[in-house]
Amino acid sequence: MHRAETVEKGHGRIETRRIAVRPIPSRLDRDWPGATQIVRIERLRELKDRCQRQVVYAITSLPPDACNAEALLALARAHWQIENRLFRVRDGTFAEDAGRVRTGSAPNALAHLRDASLTLIRKRKLDARKNLVI
Repeated sequence: MHRAETVEKGHGRIETRRIAVRPIPSRLDRDWPGATQIVRIERLRELKDRCQRQVVYAITSLPPDACNAEALLALARAHWQIENRLFRVRDGTFAEDAGRVRTGSAPNALAHLRDASLTLIRKRKLDARKNLVI
């Protein structure tokens, strides 16, 4: 079993992430063809008044020689950056989770419109920093 850990301090909290990686047992090969490793990620979040703990299990097809425990922990962290940059922003800006549109192709079309709007907003902010306001 291979292990890795990261500790980050900031925003009034301490976040510890631990990963344990082991090869997939041969008896599971038939259920998940191509899977090579089983992963257990533990996230500890210490705030001033409370502590939170989350444990997540995953299966990956990345071979151990191509992606060790440290790299898998970094990949898991990068996934949440996507979540925070896109989905959380969409919900915070457009209250997407409170939307009532749920049938047909309308939810997909609205999601694309929201993404396009955020792209334009980000581009305008970037251009304003360069003094090239559109």
